[in-house]
Amino acid sequence: METPMTLTGLLRRVAGKFPSLRAISVAGKFDITHSRLHQLAESAAARLVSAGIKPGDVVALTFPNTVEFVVMFLAVIRARATAAPLNPAYTADEFEFYLSDSESKLLLTSLEGNEPAQSAASKLNIPRAAASISQAENEQAELSLSLNHLDSIDSVSELVNEPDDVALFLHTSGTTSRPKGVPLTQHNLLSSVRNIESVYRLTESDSTVIVLPLFHVHGLIAGLLSSLGAGAAVALPAAGRFSASTFWKDMVKYNATWYTAVPTIHQIILDRHSNNPEPVYPRLRFIRSCSASLAPVILGKLEEAFGAPVLEAYAMTEASHLMASNPLPQDGPHKAGSVGKPVGQEMAILNETGRVQEAEVSGEVCIRGPNVTKGYKNNVDANTAAFQFGWFHTGDIGYFDSEGYLHLVGRIKELINRGGEKISPIEVDGVLLSHPDIAQAVAFGVPDEKYGEEIYCAVIPREGSNIDEVEVLRYSKKNLASFKVPKKVFVTDSLPKTATGKILRRLVAEHFVSHI
Repeated sequence: METPMTLTGLLRRVAGKFPSLRAISVAGKFDITHSRLHQLAESAAARLVSAGIKPGDVVALTFPNTVEFVVMFLAVIRARATAAPLNPAYTADEFEFYLSDSESKLLLTSLEGNEPAQSAASKLNIPRAAASISQAENEQAELSLSLNHLDSIDSVSELVNEPDDVALFLHTSGTTSRPKGVPLTQHNLLSSVRNIESVYRLTESDSTVIVLPLFHVHGLIAGLLSSLGAGAAVALPAAGRFSASTFWKDMVKYNATWYTAVPTIHQIILDRHSNNPEPVYPRLRFIRSCSASLAPVILGKLEEAFGAPVLEAYAMTEASHLMASNPLPQDGPHKAGSVGKPVGQEMAILNETGRVQEAEVSGEVCIRGPNVTKGYKNNVDANTAAFQFGWFHTGDIGYFDSEGYLHLVGRIKELINRGGEKISPIEVDGVLLSHPDIAQAVAFGVPDEKYGEEIYCAVIPREGSNIDEVEVLRYSKKNLASFKVPKKVFVTDSLPKTATGKILRRLVAEHFVSHI
């Protein structure tokens, strides 16, 4: 009997409870039910086991957002192996690092393949297999997997998943150092999925369109796995990635009730709405924003445009994604500028000695709970720094207000120290974004001989706007204390982003300072 303390155990129960309900749709192509998804994953897991994949082996996956990725991810963790999703856009050198660091035993790709990934795998003597799923008219979806079989095809039936099985291996984005490997267990993933289902009240009646890459925890856990775990449905864009031109058409076609995205994508969706509105929009229960700070002005515009509450959340890879979230309207107010209340775990603001701070006092945000990794892989220094006093130290500075809502001030390493004044770049961002002619804005610190650090910023004007540095500075001086006003403004048409659409201040600072 499958233990209920694993993600695979939960998905098995869902397949039995909602066998004929839609689980996954590939836009404009075909639908797969929860029962059929379970069968495909079991079959693929059996193929992996019969080809020699053993419990604890790491299997790397590099796919667009396709049904092949979903099935193979579920198959890998069902086989008690560890899935290591990789960004398909990596260079050969990057693939070599991640494949080597994760000690991958197999590379899985789409039928079309990925030349840089295959080149790196070949160099490391890692075998590759390709997966494809097709569906003839009036037939069930079938899987094709190019693997050699060593023994019986039904060997997966002997395997029982355990809560401590490491199911997922991801790397942090490496904002201040080389990426750190984060192992997440079946129980970590199950705990996070349950937390997400609980706070957003996800049920089999819900439906969403995946707009974020599935090689990242936000899209994988919040968008995909939490939906599947609730018996709900997801749709994957036909192109395998987010497209502003087809997003609302897919949302309407698949009766979407919610979606989750990073602020950059919310902004793209808003701009599309302003310039090319759709004839009809779905009735959404809520819109979710996570992975970076959402400016209150953008939150307000989203709510006004699409008639749904926008719930900002707070998450990290080390916590299997979700840590805190604003509640649904029926469960309490959602506060602009806050990332909400802790969900399913303990959270505290600690000072440097490990003492818990009172409400309204800033300090480092620390967490502990069943969704949190036990430590980084083979990284003693990182573990020593991050896991102290029985808590995971996030590296974020924040405070709880009197109602228990968490407010983030910024990353410890991103706070700007101008002549002893600690300045939150998030606060500066928010003021800049309230200007009607600014679409995106990022403030960051740069070394300065006089003050130690000085504030610079980069802004993207709204389409059709001619805003310049003079106007940005005038607006800043009117709405910010004098010591928080940027010294220099870069007006640009693009900002460097990660593969998930997240804007990292370090990358922005490096990009623009190098041009001075």
